[in-house]
Amino acid sequence: MSPVSAPLRRLIVAITGATGAIYGVRLLETIRRIGGVESHLVVSSSGWLNVQHELGLTKDDVHPLADVVHNVRDVGASIASGSFSTDGMIVAPCSMKTLASVAHGMSDNLIARAADVTLKERRRLVLLVRETPLNLAHLRNMTAVTEMGGVVFPPLPAFYNRPASIDEMVDDTVARVLDMFSLGPAQAAAWPGLRGEA
Repeated sequence: MSPVSAPLRRLIVAITGATGAIYGVRLLETIRRIGGVESHLVVSSSGWLNVQHELGLTKDDVHPLADVVHNVRDVGASIASGSFSTDGMIVAPCSMKTLASVAHGMSDNLIARAADVTLKERRRLVLLVRETPLNLAHLRNMTAVTEMGGVVFPPLPAFYNRPASIDEMVDDTVARVLDMFSLGPAQAAAWPGLRGEA
């Protein structure tokens, strides 16, 4: 009998049109550095606009960071089916339009369809929602996604670890998101606690 290889770990990363394209790009870079995980990338048309505007990057710069790149209109892609095994999906950043599509099961493009599949297969879906202030529709959509088992993860910086740069704040958020998938040793530094009076 031939030896059975360990199942391949896979993560879907989607970049949508909210501000914060750096989160999606940094996720791809970190997944590549961790190793042992096949990354699947899908970017909306507005997501590409933000990648170019905020980071000065092109498709030719970003595509090599992923193992597989899917067109947002290709609803027949592998990640559109629950039979294609993944560890889950991260939408970073997640626009309010994408949040609404996921909350209401629209599946109107590959990002929303892959998120729907992730939820129906009871896999982890993490949405780095980006908007402020929030209106009632946004809050209700976040509640709906949470009730379906998704994780709403606004990329809010943590200041208790005294970040010295924007890069450190981004890296901390990315580490915390990836730790939710248990890909290996913890990426985020553990909180050591504060020493107060007993």
